[in-house]
Amino acid sequence: MNSLNSILVEGNLVKDPATKTLPSGNQVCAFTLATNRYYKAGDQGLEEEVSYFDVEAWSRLGTTCAQYLKKGRGVRVVGRLKQDRWTDPEGKLKAKVKIVAEHVEFSPKKGSGKANTPLGEDQAEAETPAEAVVF
Repeated sequence: MNSLNSILVEGNLVKDPATKTLPSGNQVCAFTLATNRYYKAGDQGLEEEVSYFDVEAWSRLGTTCAQYLKKGRGVRVVGRLKQDRWTDPEGKLKAKVKIVAEHVEFSPKKGSGKANTPLGEDQAEAETPAEAVVF
């Protein structure tokens, strides 16, 4: 039985996504989200805490993300956590946790006036840009 491994995070891209095609032909799109949390810190008013999350989107979802995402665009990502582990050249063990996207919703572009409605797989092939994509 698989353990529960699910995450939902919403934020804005901190830079344009990076895309690469693997020898297998699969495409992976990597991007970083920034999320803001505001909290009251005593008498000092509101404090802001910013967290950054690395996200990978694979195959058709990755292709769509690469096509429509740009720095500053808001997204909601539903996915799973994945830990990569390796040994650096100095022999030290390193680890990094990232989000593997299973569903990405794009926030409306500023001034577009379109609603943020999910699309089904049959609609995701449309020529017009999707404001939200579900794969």
